[in-house]
Amino acid sequence: MKDFALQSPLKLAVAILICLAAGFFGSMVTITGPGSWYSQLVKPWFNPPGYLFGPVWTILYILMAIALYLVVKDGLEKPGVKLAAGLFAVQLVLNTLWSFAFFGLESPFLGIVDLVILWIFILATIVAFYRVRKDAAVLMVPYIAWVTFAGVLNYTIMILNP
Repeated sequence: MKDFALQSPLKLAVAILICLAAGFFGSMVTITGPGSWYSQLVKPWFNPPGYLFGPVWTILYILMAIALYLVVKDGLEKPGVKLAAGLFAVQLVLNTLWSFAFFGLESPFLGIVDLVILWIFILATIVAFYRVRKDAAVLMVPYIAWVTFAGVLNYTIMILNP
């Protein structure tokens, strides 16, 4: 990554806290243990083991935070930064709302609706990030890949559990 010199550790820390907080709020309704609604669902053969979700999401939230930091570190006055940060905020809210739709409301249908909208906003964020910092856009690619996989998984669970 070009020019990654940590100019503002506080900005990076805030970006990480914001992203991890989104994950924390979503996890408040994510109940997957024995006897839970989720444990009763029929899942496809490609459903990852439960222990993978926490570490994968933690890594993704940190990558997202670094990407956000790279975009906003020089200030919101720079062309395209406000739009990129705004799109990032919207997709982060949608990310959190997915947990409430899927787990909280126990609705794979609402989950897939949220994921489709989320995917569109992640793509828009990547495009906006690319216009400001190409390396920030690249850091968002694992996230959109995982959300794509999550969409396939969510859709399959919806079909398997009418």
